[in-house]
Amino acid sequence: MADPRISHIELDEATIIWRNADIEQERRIAIFDLIEENTFKPLRAFEAGHTGPYRLKLSVDDGRLVLAIADNDGTPLETIILGLGRFRRPIREYFAICDSYYQAIRKATASEIETIDMARRGIHNDAADTLLERLEGKIDTDFPTARRLFTLICVLHIRG
Repeated sequence: MADPRISHIELDEATIIWRNADIEQERRIAIFDLIEENTFKPLRAFEAGHTGPYRLKLSVDDGRLVLAIADNDGTPLETIILGLGRFRRPIREYFAICDSYYQAIRKATASEIETIDMARRGIHNDAADTLLERLEGKIDTDFPTARRLFTLICVLHIRG
């Protein structure tokens, strides 16, 4: 029976240089939400009879995003490598707006926080669309899964 989803996700801890409590909370929420509900079907592995669920390890190597996909037992199935050039600006913008958001929730009015949060969601949504485009023909996934994966990609880029 096919079960095309992520059952376990791991971030390459060697890639993560630094993170604060806010970012750590974002990471925990993204992983929890991702495991609870996602659509993830690596096309080559699926067509070869590996119908899920899958284990996914995300890392950054030499400026590229590495998605190491394994079956639920941990047997490697395939590795997908994506150039990160199209993500550099959205990641930078997302960090900047998140910083503004975290500062605002401590001292801004509700309408100011809402405005910043709308901008943050807009950047996040655009980046998720870009990720969906980059995964086309490699992995079938949905928008909510792409959003959560983008959050985790951002965590891998924190430099302190």
